[in-house]
Amino acid sequence: MSDGKGPTAERIAASSSSWNGEPLPAYPAGRPLVSLLRILIPPHARLEEHFHPVVNAGVVLRGELTVVAGNGTERTFRPGEGIVEMVGTLHYGENRGDDEVELVMFYAGAEGVPLSVKSEP
Repeated sequence: MSDGKGPTAERIAASSSSWNGEPLPAYPAGRPLVSLLRILIPPHARLEEHFHPVVNAGVVLRGELTVVAGNGTERTFRPGEGIVEMVGTLHYGENRGDDEVELVMFYAGAEGVPLSVKSEP
């Protein structure tokens, strides 16, 4: 809580495992490449199924995002909640609501390594 006299910091998430309980992998070797993405997902939109080869985490700013793993396990994230994403596991995100989802995601990758990879059709 802020007393209005100075800056504050709040830890939103800290974990060595993703939201589904799987341990996060080691970082790739080489020089790190840090990326920050602001993502907007329209109402009732579903992202393509994909996986992340790098560790990533973020926070929902507006709306509700449901992330569904390939095995059907799902979790809904609401404004202010942190997401520690799955790495190497197929999944998709879905906005089931009537409002746009806005989130900021941080990726800890390496040069030449994509942030996400779409599943094969």
